[in-house]
Amino acid sequence: MRNRHNSSGLAGCSYDFDPTYGMDLAQLLAIEPPKPPADFAAFWERRYATALTVESTPHIQLSELMQKGYIVHDLHYFSTGGVKIGGWLLTPANGKISRGLIIGHGYAGREAPDIPFSVEDTVLLFPCFRGLGCSPVVNVSQNPYYHVLHDIQDRDLYILGGCVEDLWLAVSALLELFPQVTGRIGYSGSSFGGGIGALASPWDSRIERLHLEVPTFGHQALRLTLPCIGSGESVRAFSRQHDFNIMETLAYYDAASAVQYLHIPVLVAAARFDPVVPPPGQFAIYNAIPEKLRRLFVLEAGHVDYPDKQQQMREMNRELVNFFMG
Repeated sequence: MRNRHNSSGLAGCSYDFDPTYGMDLAQLLAIEPPKPPADFAAFWERRYATALTVESTPHIQLSELMQKGYIVHDLHYFSTGGVKIGGWLLTPANGKISRGLIIGHGYAGREAPDIPFSVEDTVLLFPCFRGLGCSPVVNVSQNPYYHVLHDIQDRDLYILGGCVEDLWLAVSALLELFPQVTGRIGYSGSSFGGGIGALASPWDSRIERLHLEVPTFGHQALRLTLPCIGSGESVRAFSRQHDFNIMETLAYYDAASAVQYLHIPVLVAAARFDPVVPPPGQFAIYNAIPEKLRRLFVLEAGHVDYPDKQQQMREMNRELVNFFMG
């Protein structure tokens, strides 16, 4: 029987592994990022160039949903491979639009737009990445345990690449609808959405500010050694059960490799305790960002409730408002 672990501030949380992975903050900040494959940038630049040839053809209509201070629209647009992406578009009720913000989601998907913080005069786009939420794809499971494995044997077909392209096409759709936000587009993503944002943003110069909260897909080789209760455990199990060298694909889907190519300001919220997305991977992403571009907000924990969570979220959201309005 393995020891069960918890944190003093997380009474009632117990796991068959240590969600701090035995590391204090100094050790987390000392994690060396992975070295990207030699053709890493070429791989993503080629995909980005292809994605830009796709007509997003966005369509919006008034939604039955209500959100104070906004007019809510149901949205769909087209991504690569003809995949139809669903989501929502929120415009300020006062009609003033000077910037755009795309907000990603976790691996649970989303059933409605969720506004963690409010930035004035900003149009908000909430996409559901392919295979999740209101963007179903035939033969793609909505269950994160299986979604994360879809076509993992082929780096060109792997589902995460399509999700990255969905984000690029979200930018295209936003600019087609609101060309006045050119040069003032931000992206905010948590967990799964954070990992996708980290993979997508280095190649898309239309995104000028980036927020990553407890981001996943960081330091894939290290991630394979860390037990968790998130999608990473599915990938670990697949790696143990198959002869295929999974790093032949995962090396190209490493968020900590991608962010080394960033040229925009980034605010990372990384957790010291997280049973779903291991903190070493989160901090590997932060550590890999060029120092002059990065800002860190340390969370006590990720993907769990804890006594100071609401206070920490309020503090982070205040920082985010200033960050995206800067």
